[in-house]
Amino acid sequence: MTDYEVFLNEVMPKIEKLSKIAHDSTVIDNSFYYKFDVKRGLRDINGEGVLAGLTDISDIVAFETDKHGEYVRDKDGHRIPCDGILRYRGHDIKDLVKGFIGEKRFGFEEITYLLLFGNLPTAKELNKFNKILAGFRTLPVSFVRDIIMKAPSQDMMNGLARSVLALYSYDDNPDDITISNVLRQCLQLTAQLSLISVYSYQAYKYYHDSGSLIIHNGDPSLSTAQNMLHLLRPDSKYTELEAQVLDLMLVLHAEHGGGNNSTFTTHVVSSSGSDTYSTVAAALGSLKGPRHGGANIKVVKMFENMKENLKDRSDGSVADYLRKLLNKEAFDKSGLIYGMGHAVYSLSDPRATIMKAFVERLADAKNLHEDYELYSKIERLAPEIIGEKRTVYKGVAANVDFYSGFVNSMLGIPMELFTPIFAVSRMAGWSAHRIEELSNKGKIIRPNYKGISEVKDYVKLADRG
Repeated sequence: MTDYEVFLNEVMPKIEKLSKIAHDSTVIDNSFYYKFDVKRGLRDINGEGVLAGLTDISDIVAFETDKHGEYVRDKDGHRIPCDGILRYRGHDIKDLVKGFIGEKRFGFEEITYLLLFGNLPTAKELNKFNKILAGFRTLPVSFVRDIIMKAPSQDMMNGLARSVLALYSYDDNPDDITISNVLRQCLQLTAQLSLISVYSYQAYKYYHDSGSLIIHNGDPSLSTAQNMLHLLRPDSKYTELEAQVLDLMLVLHAEHGGGNNSTFTTHVVSSSGSDTYSTVAAALGSLKGPRHGGANIKVVKMFENMKENLKDRSDGSVADYLRKLLNKEAFDKSGLIYGMGHAVYSLSDPRATIMKAFVERLADAKNLHEDYELYSKIERLAPEIIGEKRTVYKGVAANVDFYSGFVNSMLGIPMELFTPIFAVSRMAGWSAHRIEELSNKGKIIRPNYKGISEVKDYVKLADRG
């Protein structure tokens, strides 16, 4: 045992006692939030996000509005829920997906262009943009060996953040926040995150899980989705449907308004004038949280637990299990049915709606139709079961996380890479929001916190009990 380990064994009981003091000294009486009308979590009493900024990147609609953009309300003054709408730069996500799927093209690169530049590219513009991304889809000499392979993290998101911060040292102009330099950095990171994610996983498997170490170089002729499957699989083989579904996943996760936690983090750090690498690392730290980017992992684990504990797959058995979830009697005893409901959407999440049709096709191709049917059954029964236990004001529907974990599993993507793939996708939105924040030269984001401490007199050390 090392000297440090001996010290740690001695000090931890003391830290445990101190931690209780630290906890008790920082717990705030919930009544104060109501007393001072504090929007906890930047949300109002109904859970609606507090308006904190303006964005032209994307828009989310969950309630009916009139021609002036004002909410339509019922006779009791409540907003009227509607099927969810997600727009990228004014374009309905359903129209965008229908467009590139109908023309048998991959869409992520096109959507990234749209988010960054505000307009859909022409064929010539898209071709040039794809070449730029392909050119950036490489890492500095020895970066894989010196950064990724040395002390590989057991958590891919931490490894991803560390690698992004390390890239600062390889940049000749890391602190230049002119739009041209920031755009160059963002395009470079958009192209590199997929490489870093997969390579970090390969290193983890080799060092921590005794797996084989197989490293492929990126292929400039392939799309982002194709490259990820090419890099991840030992034989680099994949089907057209697999690549299409992964590409769709990247598109649907690319952006989701300025208010989600990691994108707001991007705005906050960008507003301080910090560099791109620090900004993206901060966003990655936010996305890592299980309440944000890790939600689909919970869905998959919940689903596996359900399959192990169901007597059969009848409506009655599934409903009983869902009730046990809500009663904190099953799975992780959190009282949650993961993948159901959303902070913004009411009747439906358009991303889940779009994804569901492709999930069924992939499930049939993988001979997993029974699992797909069980997911569909949960989606159908859960709102009714939740309605039995809780008052629902705006509707409950499956969100994008409900199906995305299932898709990842069917694609053979290890659970360790679920959130990094989310990050690869969301880098497009983070980039657009960083540029938007810097372009508008706003003030540093600094919300106010009200101090509630009692005024106390100083007591000399010798006189303290």
